[in-house]
Amino acid sequence: MRHPHTRTTRTTRRRVAGALTAGLLCAAGLAAPALAAPARTPAAPALAGGLALTPPMGFNNWNSTHCRADFNASMVEGIADLFVEKGLKDAGYQYVNLDDCWALPDRDANGKLVPDPARFPDGIKAVADYVHAKGLKLGIYTSAGTKTCDSTGFPGALGHEYSDARQFADWGVDYLKYDNCNNQGVDAQQRYRTMRDALKATGRPIVYSICEWGQNKPWEWASDVGHLWRTTGDISDNWGSMLSILKQNLPLAPYAGPGHWNDPDMLEVGNGGMTDTEYRSHFSLWSVMAAPLLIGTDLRKATPATYDILGNKEVIAVDQDPLGKQGTVVSSGGGRWVVAKEMKDGSRAVALFNESGTAQRIATSARAVGLPDADAYALRDLWQHRTYNTAGTIAATVPAHGTVLVRVSADPRWAVHPPAVELGLDGGTLLEAASPATFTSTVADLGRTPARQVSVSLTGPAGWTVRPTSATSASALAPGGALRTGWRVTAPSGTPAGSYGLTLTARYRSPSGTPVTSALPLTASVVVPPPAGTSYLGDLPWLSATNGWGPVERNTSNGESAAGDGNPLTIGGTVYAKGLGVHASSDISFYTGRACEKVTAEVGVDDEKGTKGTVAFEIWADGTKAASTGVLTNAMPAQPLTADVTGAQVVRLVVTDGDDGVDSDHADWANARLTC
Repeated sequence: MRHPHTRTTRTTRRRVAGALTAGLLCAAGLAAPALAAPARTPAAPALAGGLALTPPMGFNNWNSTHCRADFNASMVEGIADLFVEKGLKDAGYQYVNLDDCWALPDRDANGKLVPDPARFPDGIKAVADYVHAKGLKLGIYTSAGTKTCDSTGFPGALGHEYSDARQFADWGVDYLKYDNCNNQGVDAQQRYRTMRDALKATGRPIVYSICEWGQNKPWEWASDVGHLWRTTGDISDNWGSMLSILKQNLPLAPYAGPGHWNDPDMLEVGNGGMTDTEYRSHFSLWSVMAAPLLIGTDLRKATPATYDILGNKEVIAVDQDPLGKQGTVVSSGGGRWVVAKEMKDGSRAVALFNESGTAQRIATSARAVGLPDADAYALRDLWQHRTYNTAGTIAATVPAHGTVLVRVSADPRWAVHPPAVELGLDGGTLLEAASPATFTSTVADLGRTPARQVSVSLTGPAGWTVRPTSATSASALAPGGALRTGWRVTAPSGTPAGSYGLTLTARYRSPSGTPVTSALPLTASVVVPPPAGTSYLGDLPWLSATNGWGPVERNTSNGESAAGDGNPLTIGGTVYAKGLGVHASSDISFYTGRACEKVTAEVGVDDEKGTKGTVAFEIWADGTKAASTGVLTNAMPAQPLTADVTGAQVVRLVVTDGDDGVDSDHADWANARLTC
C-alpha cells in the first residue's frame, strides 16, 4: 500500500515505494463512452490451477486496524466467528487475511520469520487451524522487498522467497498478499515471478495476490504470475478516492477472467468516511467489475446497515458469476454512468451510477447492453429485491452518488411481473426558506403491461408545506403513459441552510392486482442567496463538496487527511491569505441564485508537496464549462482563471488529476472570489 497522494510520505502507516434504488426507469439519451478499452489483447492465463476461479472474497484488517495493538490472534479469530454467525461465510466470504505488522522486526538466527508473540502467542499455525476449523481460509502478508511497508520495517521476502513460502505453507496459509515496498529497484516481473515459483514449490495451493499498485501494468504480464493484481494505489475511505480508483480500473476489463483478476483494492464499506448510499455504490461497482471483495471494516463494530450491504447475495452473485467477465462502460457523460456485465446465464447486470452531487436520470436499453431483441424483459432490482417487466428501457432517477443495480434478461415469463414504473422530480431541489418552490413529478409506465390504480405523494420534513397543484392519481397508465403532478413546496421561515430529505412515492397495481410501492428518496437543499458585491468563496457556504483526500479546507492548503491540518496557501512561493485548498479529484458547488456574474481565482499546485502534483482546474456554470486551465504542475506559478457565470443557479469548482493519477495533487483556489 502507499499514500494516495505521495509515494514517499506516510500518515499512520502508508507504504514507502522502493442504491438506494431510486424508483425505476426513465428514458434518456446516451453519451459516448468516456473510457476506452486497452488496445492490447491479454495473454491466456496459465496460473489458475483451480484457484480464484471467481474473485476472492474475504477480509483484510488493514483499513480498520492498521498496526494497532488490537490486531492480534483474538481479533482474527473473532472475525472468523463473525463470518459464520452473521452469514458472511454462507454469502461466499472465505479468506480471513492478516496484513502487515504480524511479525517481529527481525528474523531468527536461522533467517526464519518470527510471529510477534504479543499479537500471536501461539503462532500463525494456531490461528490458521482455528480459521480452518470454521471452514474458512487464512491469508498473510509480506512485501517483495527487504522490508514491508510499515515504517517499523518488518522483514520483507526479497532474497528469502523460498524460505518464507515454505513457512507460509507449513503454517497452513491459503492466500498471500505480496506488496511492493523497499524493493531495491529489482525488476517487478522478476520479483513477483520468483515468489510465484517459491509458492508453487511448496506444493500447497495458495492464492497469490500481487500488490505492486499498478506501477508496472501487471495486467499486461501477470496473468501467469498471480491470481490477482492491484491496478491502483491504496484506496481511502472517501468518495474521491473510491471514484478515482473506479475510473482507473474500468478500462482494464479485457484483462480479467477466471483465475486472473484486476484488483482495485479492498472495500471501505462500513468504515465511516462515506454514506450508506455511497457504500452501496462502492459495493455495486466493485461487484460489476468482478473485483475481489475483501472486507476492510472491523466487523466487531459493524452496523446492521453495513452487514446488509456486505451480505447482499444478489449483488455478490454478480461479482461471483462463473463466466468471469468484468463489466464494461456502455455510456458515460455528465456524471451518468452505465456499466454492464455479461452473465453466464445470458442475462446482463447493469449498474446505473450517478457520480454527481444531485439526483439524475440515467438510461440505457436492453439492446445497448447486449441483450437480444425480445417483446419484453424481466428486470430484477438487486437492492430492492423485486422483479418487474420492461419493454426494453433500463433506467432510473438515481440519487446523488447512488447506484441502481439491476439484472435484466430476455425471460419469456416477463408478463408475471408488474410493469417497471419510473419516478422522477423535475425543477431542481433548491429552495430558499419561506419562498415557495415548484416541482413536477412524473410516474411513467415503461413496461409492456398497464399500471392500474396509480397514485403519487410527495413528503418532506416536519413543518414543511407540500401541496399538489394537479392530479395525484390515475385509474390506469398504459405502457408508455405517464402521470405528471405539480407540487408547491415551502420550507418554513428560519429553516437553516442545509440538506433535507424529500420522498416521492408511487403506488400502483399490476394487471393481476399485485400491489406495488416504489419510493424515490431525494435531497432538497435550503439555500441562502449570495451576498451582493464581491466575496471570497472560502468564506461562503457551499452546497456540496467532494475531495480526493481529506476535506476541502477553507483559507489553507489541503494538508493531510484530518480537517484543519492544512498550511498557508502557497503557489510558486507566493502565499495567499484567502482561498480553498483541495486534492484532486475535487468538486465544490455554490448556490449563486442567478444573481452573480463572475468567478475569479489564481490557481495552481500547492508548494507543500515539493516538485510533485499535476492538476487541471474547471469552473462550471450550471451544466456548462465556463472556464478551464490546461494541466498545471508544481513548477508553474499561479495561473489566473476567470469565468462568466451570469444567470447560473449553481457554480461548481472542479479539479481533475491531469490524467496521471492523484499522487500529490494538492490544488489551491487562491483568492477565489464571487461577484454578484
